Amino acid sequence: MDLAKLIERAKGICLSPKAEWPKIAAETTDVKSLYVGYVVILAAIPALAKFVSTARFSVTLAIGVAVFTYVLSLVAIYLFSLIISALAPTFDGTPSSIQALKVAVYSATPGWLAGIFNVIPWIGWLLSLGGAAYGVYVLYEGLNPLMRNPVEKSVGYAVLVVVCWILLATVISMLPAAILLGGVAMTGASLFRM
Repeated sequence: MDLAKLIERAKGICLSPKAEWPKIAAETTDVKSLYVGYVVILAAIPALAKFVSTARFSVTLAIGVAVFTYVLSLVAIYLFSLIISALAPTFDGTPSSIQALKVAVYSATPGWLAGIFNVIPWIGWLLSLGGAAYGVYVLYEGLNPLMRNPVEKSVGYAVLVVVCWILLATVISMLPAAILLGGVAMTGASLFRM
């Protein structure tokens, strides 16, 4: 996807998701195309914003936070798509890994775009949260056209997907602390062996 198409898609999914989802549903694509042409670009926005906001404290820390945020975002969106596909039969939908990835990727767009506000100290997270909340609406609108569930089951489907996403995001957000504490514990254990 070239930059003009990326901008047009992001604009369409944010401003008129009801009209954009049927176009997305009809497109044939693959994981590589979605990632290379869309995800790696938009997921960089919040990571770069975190770099800018953290760099005033430490450039080394800022690079680490930005890279970690970015990589986790790339992994999380794929895991999110697996959840969407796995839950489809529960709501009389059709499981499809590529359609679920489209739902995950494009419903994340408002959150990624709002991630630019992470550069604003103290309130940036609130504005980013607003973008993510709008992404829930975009997700809801995308489930029926892509996962082929009955419209009347989309609310329950969206709610369960969001609950699973919150749990996944909570676990993922704990990874940096777990890695840091694991490193500290291993360092401490090696000191006791000396």
